Amino acid sequence: MDDLAARGWGEVPPRLAAERRSDVTLDCGWGRLVFGQTFDEPAQLASTMAGEELGRRDICLYATDPHVVIGLAPQELFLDPSHTFRLLFSHYQPRHTRTPSLVIRGVREAGDAAAINRIYRSQGMVPAPPETIWANQRTTTFTYLVAENTETGEVVGTVTGVDHVAAFDDPEGGTSLWCLAVDPHCSLPAVGENLVRTLLDRYHAMGRSFLDLSVMHDNEPAIQLYEKLGFRRVPVYAVKRKNPVNEPLFVPATVDRLDELNPYARLLADEALRRGIEVEVVDPEVGEMRFTLGARSILTWESLSELTSAVAMSRCDDKVVTRRVLSDAGIRVPRGMLAVHDSENLHFLDAVGEVVVKPARGEQGRGITVGVREPRELDRAIRRAAQHCPRVLIEERVTGQDLRVLVIDGDVVAAAVRRPAAVTGTGSHTIAQLIDRQSRRRAAATGGESTIPLDDSTMACIAEAGHDFEDVLPAGEVLQVQKTANLHTGGTIHDVTAELNPRLAEVAVAAAEAIGIPVTGIDLIVEDPAADEYVVIEANERPGLANHEPHPTAERFIDLLFPATSALPRFAAHDQPGGTST
Repeated sequence: MDDLAARGWGEVPPRLAAERRSDVTLDCGWGRLVFGQTFDEPAQLASTMAGEELGRRDICLYATDPHVVIGLAPQELFLDPSHTFRLLFSHYQPRHTRTPSLVIRGVREAGDAAAINRIYRSQGMVPAPPETIWANQRTTTFTYLVAENTETGEVVGTVTGVDHVAAFDDPEGGTSLWCLAVDPHCSLPAVGENLVRTLLDRYHAMGRSFLDLSVMHDNEPAIQLYEKLGFRRVPVYAVKRKNPVNEPLFVPATVDRLDELNPYARLLADEALRRGIEVEVVDPEVGEMRFTLGARSILTWESLSELTSAVAMSRCDDKVVTRRVLSDAGIRVPRGMLAVHDSENLHFLDAVGEVVVKPARGEQGRGITVGVREPRELDRAIRRAAQHCPRVLIEERVTGQDLRVLVIDGDVVAAAVRRPAAVTGTGSHTIAQLIDRQSRRRAAATGGESTIPLDDSTMACIAEAGHDFEDVLPAGEVLQVQKTANLHTGGTIHDVTAELNPRLAEVAVAAAEAIGIPVTGIDLIVEDPAADEYVVIEANERPGLANHEPHPTAERFIDLLFPATSALPRFAAHDQPGGTST
């Protein structure tokens, strides 16, 4: 062992290194143990870590050059803030201690695996499939021990040992300890110490050279136990993959005013933090944030960023300009005109039969009137729209489904049909009460972003169906209370990404390119999302990305802002990584 210390940690003479197996990983159920010293190439080790599966966590120990491995994938990997402790068996003196009512034994039945998982969960650790534990314990590589309360027969603690000699013919003769956990409700003393001593005794009797373990740097009670048992720190480091559960280990603990953000901005902030990007909340009320990584700093307002030019934003903001740009690009839009003199407005209404009246500039459905058929209605709708913008657009009303296609950086990320707010009768509540209840539900589901207004447009929609606010709607009857499908006025969204016709996807991408905007929600009226008939009615420069979960909208947005942090796999030989960690 003195020769081992002199050579430096992780260094093995070439002759001995040639005798061990290469590129060794062990499936522990909760993730993989990756033995870094068995990898000759840092790139191959980085590639292996990138293959972490969803719902699992991988740990790499003994990487010869951990800084090089992390340097190959700095946005995917990080150096775990834990210490490695080693006990040399040449210095170990077994000392038998016994806790009354406690026995340490191996795994004997499938029920023990379930008990191990119960303890893992109680400590916030990732459980392992029982069949994996059961299969592993039948090999010479793994040693699973459990602590049993002999008074109750209950398993109250567990530890896992790995024999490196059995795993990869380790020329150093090493072993390691993992997943020491004790039931937090257990009242018996020294359960953890008894588990560790029993594991030490087993490997010492097998003639192994040392036992290593990894412990979080600030876990003082555990460190005191290990030092009491004779463990000493060694310069061996753990590499892990960035994932949601590991997030507190590589993201600043707090971000001022983060909890004040609305769901649309918070989704983006969380994704940026997950990648190690600094987030500054500038104005939480409007979702304004600054994302910084190294020398690159980008200001955002929810999904609108500095990467959207003023020209592109103006093209989206003015619906008259949007129509012209799209029409010039060969994209179909409804027939329309700017409201001018009464006679021309009425002539257009006569020509198309039914119109939509909207302010040329505005958002969230404000000032829009749908389904205007009569001259008097048209006059009222124009005056209503003019309260929001002096320029008013009159468009032919095209019937069909309201489809939002989300385009980010030239790719369709998600598509959804938006439906107007509706209520379902109970036979005992008035329509006003039903609207209030539905509005509260929508607000709760969207963090206050979606509510049904009790305004003239709602009243007109109800009146058109032959009702007023005080009517009691029969049980089971569905009443549409808004004509627009805008989410901010209580509309609902229904994912149709999988059914989207490729032609509609092409149109949405072409529309975004014509406008010159990197992130946009293209609104179409379609007969069916699976068909290819359409007209484009709007382009939104600040689409709500949270509305399209679980599609990777936030991931693609941060990819656009910081391409080097892309969540896509960097190593083609592996599936897209992900996972969780204890």
